[in-house]
Amino acid sequence: MLTIGTLSRKTGTKVQTIRYYEQIGLMNEAGRTAGGQRRYFEKDLDRLAFIRHARQLGFALDAIRELLDLSDHPSHSCAEADSIARRQLLQVEQRIKRLQALKKELKRMVAECEGGNAAECKVLEVLRDHSECLTEHDAIGA
Repeated sequence: MLTIGTLSRKTGTKVQTIRYYEQIGLMNEAGRTAGGQRRYFEKDLDRLAFIRHARQLGFALDAIRELLDLSDHPSHSCAEADSIARRQLLQVEQRIKRLQALKKELKRMVAECEGGNAAECKVLEVLRDHSECLTEHDAIGA
């Protein structure tokens, strides 16, 4: 049996996050000792490590829920997991494209900067020029 602190240390997940995952049903509710302390099994450690790795890869909680469901039912088709991963890959590629556009614009701003005072600052001038700016949607991927 593992304590929540041990689970936290072994996976690098904050205790508060583990409790949250229990609340939203990603983790099974832990058993309790007579004193009310949570106790976990090795399978809970594996599940939390799965969730943590999926989060590191940028999967949304809903996608992780779907992947966990597939993992809990090994007879389901792998095609479903592949589809979820492909959606995530597409989102990452789109994010990279937006970041590359941001990088290009920031490089241009910095390259045009000649120093001097704020009244002649190219960085400030570019930021004031709304005709060439990316929309907030383009910039942050909203």
